[in-house]
Amino acid sequence: MKTAILLGTVREGRQSHKIAFYLQARLREKGITADLIDLAENPLPMMGIHPQPPPEVQRIGVRLQEADALLFVSPEYHGSFSGVLKNAIDYFWEEFQKKPIGVVTVSAGKMGGINASTQLQHVILSLGAFALPTKLLVPEVKTAFDDSFQPVNESVIKSADKFLDEYLWFADAVYQKKSQNTRIASGQSL
Repeated sequence: MKTAILLGTVREGRQSHKIAFYLQARLREKGITADLIDLAENPLPMMGIHPQPPPEVQRIGVRLQEADALLFVSPEYHGSFSGVLKNAIDYFWEEFQKKPIGVVTVSAGKMGGINASTQLQHVILSLGAFALPTKLLVPEVKTAFDDSFQPVNESVIKSADKFLDEYLWFADAVYQKKSQNTRIASGQSL
């Protein structure tokens, strides 16, 4: 199973990348291929400016299409998820179809981006994808990680472990069902 992590923050001094890199490392430790799509390193133009999708859109689209499951990572800005993540989501639809997607949000305050996480789950459902009910919220993100992106707070480690256990169970269940349906459609016996 292959996971893509869509990191939706490009600001200088950003903090969300810390949890994205940590989750990528944890997934790899569990034997899961985890492709981190960092929108700061793979910038997309604003949707609607170009009549034909630019090559960077096509490259990201291929990476998303290859993923069996996804994680959306965003800071909470003004009570919602980042505009750059919304712009990226708007470019794609088929790439998200019937895929399990987990939501990870961060904030500078104590709420961990709960408003952004709830809104992202609604968007995921609108994409025809499956939103993981469990969310990973990282409060006070500026002090939650050391310089090597390791959590310094035991509660972040426990929350991330619980989230990943739920995410991997959910993603595997959807992956297995889709694999079974593919075998049935191709005439293979179960």
